[in-house]
Amino acid sequence: MLYYFFYPLSSEFAFFNIFKYITFRAALAFIISAIFSIIVGKRFIAFMKAKQFGQMIRDVGPESHKKKAGTPTMGGAFIFLSVVFTMIIFGNFSSEPLIYCLAIYTSYFFLGLLDDYLKILKKNSDGVSAKGKLLWQFLTAALCSYALIIWSPVTTDLYLPFFKWPVVNLGYVFIPFVSIVIVGSSNAVNLTDGLDGLAIGPVMTSASVLGILAYLSGHTALSSYLFIPYFQGLGELTVLASAIVGASMGFLWYNSYPAQIFMGDVGSLSLGGVLGAMAVVTKNEFLFVIIGGIFVIEALSVIIQVFYFKATGKRVFKMAPIHHHFELKGWPEPKVIVRFWILSILMALVALATLKIR
Repeated sequence: MLYYFFYPLSSEFAFFNIFKYITFRAALAFIISAIFSIIVGKRFIAFMKAKQFGQMIRDVGPESHKKKAGTPTMGGAFIFLSVVFTMIIFGNFSSEPLIYCLAIYTSYFFLGLLDDYLKILKKNSDGVSAKGKLLWQFLTAALCSYALIIWSPVTTDLYLPFFKWPVVNLGYVFIPFVSIVIVGSSNAVNLTDGLDGLAIGPVMTSASVLGILAYLSGHTALSSYLFIPYFQGLGELTVLASAIVGASMGFLWYNSYPAQIFMGDVGSLSLGGVLGAMAVVTKNEFLFVIIGGIFVIEALSVIIQVFYFKATGKRVFKMAPIHHHFELKGWPEPKVIVRFWILSILMALVALATLKIR
């Protein structure tokens, strides 16, 4: 809104030219989103408490988690509102990659909202069925990816870390490939969201790295220097990434141990989806394995546990996802959280370091 109002005035008043700069709008997006999230979050928590809409704790989880029953959930709703509010103010919606990511984010938000609504308000412990979730997720990703091919400057080339040039053009195989990336990312973040503040930390580091990569890929000189693909309009994702980090920081204000509110599926599914979408349009689908390494580890721990138990009747981990394994080994919850955050930061730095190894 401000971008479309103020930037045209730059022809008469040079000061308003500042709204052209992505870095300026990204900085403001971070600040406004964080403040908005903190303000709205306080009122959202009060509303959820008044309505007694609290988290249902699974019987299969650690015994220590049962004391968290009744804690307000669906905090991802005010993260989403903060991001959308900020993007309306500072976003440039002529960017097709930005529209693509927001479409994924919005669709997965409503999926998570429906799932939480059924679980919390309707007391349906199953929520949306697993098949129903996957159908929604894959259908959204496939439709949006088809639109990306038709209308976006983003190509269907596949890039690998450490390689300067694309290794293959996927053509329409791009659609199922990126759908798997986005759906996998969404569900991996969902699996990670099991401790106070555990998931939101890696979300912030991942969004920060993807925002940097988007800025570099949207800058002709920098992308050429670093041998990474350039796509027009991609830099606008830096504003989106900044808004996500700001809103997430506002959420962490209340979600840090001991949590006053949980993210819920409305947050984890949507944030995971938008991170996967950002990895797709920046052509970092494989690098995202490092950027979002914590999410990959959590998802793999569940896959390994399930397959090994079915094959042998024994467990590899005391409990999956793996953060519960460390809890049951005696690590205090805050220690598990902070150590996972540290690993997430290290992986983010490793991912950024690969930019010069091409």
